[in-house]
This record gives sequence, structure tokens and C-alpha cells, in this order.
Amino acid sequence: MYHKPVLLKEAIEGLNIKSGGIYVDVTFGGGGHSAEILKKLKKGKLIAFDQDEDAQKNKIEDEKFILIKQNFRYMKNFLRLYNSLPVDGIIADLGISSHQIDSAERGFSFRYDGALDLRMDKQSALNAKKVINDYSEENLKNIFFEYGEIKESSRLAKAIVQSRKNKTINKVDELKSIIGFLAPKGKENTFFAKVFQALRIEVNNELGALKELLLQSVDVLKTGGRLAVISYHSLEDRLVKNFIKTGNFEGELKKDFYGNPVLLFDAINKKVIQPGETEIMNNNRARSAKLRIAEKI
Repeated sequence: MYHKPVLLKEAIEGLNIKSGGIYVDVTFGGGGHSAEILKKLKKGKLIAFDQDEDAQKNKIEDEKFILIKQNFRYMKNFLRLYNSLPVDGIIADLGISSHQIDSAERGFSFRYDGALDLRMDKQSALNAKKVINDYSEENLKNIFFEYGEIKESSRLAKAIVQSRKNKTINKVDELKSIIGFLAPKGKENTFFAKVFQALRIEVNNELGALKELLLQSVDVLKTGGRLAVISYHSLEDRLVKNFIKTGNFEGELKKDFYGNPVLLFDAINKKVIQPGETEIMNNNRARSAKLRIAEKI
């Protein structure tokens, strides 16, 4: 197992696991959360998803466990295929694993020079190199503004488009040298992190997949079933928070004919759960994690 799971104890407790229940880990990765769930299952079943072929190497040998090499946006179809509906709990840890970050050739980290890739699924046709070299200036500007929340998104897009006229941008360091002049002094790492976050979200359609997961969770969970989601940036957290609170992504409370709020979930933790100092000290990547747990009404 190569991934130190964030908020492991809190997430597993939040799922309120029944020993004979059916559970879904939609982000298997290094298998940390799955291993903990399996410890609590006597006869139940755990179905896990991960589109990254590297995650298949961490498959857990257990008759109660099934690992499916697919994006979690296909959760409902596969649960139907495996005759596993409805389920008692779903867990999603939306962070990229330490292993992905530390593999330079995957291009997930701006700290290593590698190909501009950023694909979670290596079979996918769209990668970061394509986005950087083929997208229009307007399109790039929107991606950096919406997904990276970068104020200088217009200048950033312009610099990339000017530079690629002379030569294709292939590598992480090439991109950094082109856009580095826009990074605020002393906050270079934060700036590059936002750029790469925006590219990663676009390449993997992460927000689209998250929306589909949340919508499907309503259909696949039993009444009283639990949903636990760990997110790592405000764009994800906002979607999760709004959906739990109001049943939609805009956060607008809908009411029925009699004026009663139409709710799909009941928030178990009214206040978001974040890692303590010790966990952040032991695992730096935990610092931005936020956990929300909800029960289907």
C-alpha cells in the first residue's frame, strides 16, 4: 500500500459499517480505506473503483472484495452488473495519491520535470499537453480562472498561446519557464499548484465525474445509507456541501407544495471535519483535506 489515507479513522467511523453490509470505495488508490472497511466486514461485500492501472497492483486478496478498473462515474451500472444494489455506504477520497504525485512521468507534480500528462486513466485521449497546445486562448483563460481560481488567467493564457507559436510545449519545466513571470514573489509554489490543479481537473473532467457520483449516490444508497467524501479544494468541497445540504449543486433549497424543504441527505457532521496537527505533521498532503458525511433520508 503506497498511499497514506487521510482522515482514515474519521471516514470509516462516519460510514457506520455493518458487518454484513455492501460498501463502495470509489477511489481505491493505495487501498487504505478499503483495507479498513474489509476489517469490519464479516460477510458483507466491498466493491472498489479505480481507473488508474497502477492501483490494480494494490488489489486486496479477499473473497468479499471486487476491484473494478473504471472511473467512478460508472458506479451505478457496475453495481447493477454485480447485483449489489442498494448499498449501505460509499466512500470517496478525491485526492491524487502520493504515488501519482511522486511518479514524474505522470506529470502530476510541478516539482518534477516530466511530460505534460496528468491523466488518471492512461488510456484517455486527452492529456495536459493537448490542452496547453491545442485549446484556444479563451478556453485556457476560462479553465485557469474557473478550475484554478487564478486572477491572472488572461495573461497566463496569452503567454502560453504566444509561446506555443514558436514551438510545441511538451514538458513541465518548459511550461513553468513560460508562465513563471506571473507567479507572485514567494508564492511560486502556490501559483504552480493552482495551474496544475486546473489542468488536472480539465484533463480528467473531475468536477463532472464528482457531480455524477453525487447524483448516483442518491439512487444506489439505501435509506439510512452513508456517504463520506474527502475533498481537497474549494471547488470540490462546495459541490459536496451544497449537494448534501440542498440536493443540488447550486445550494438552493427547493420546497414542496406545502413549503417543506425537499431534502435527500441529512448531514452527519454539521461542521466540516479536518485533520488535526499531528496528522498534518505526519502527512503534509492532508493539510487541505475536508471530510463531509451524510445519511440518505
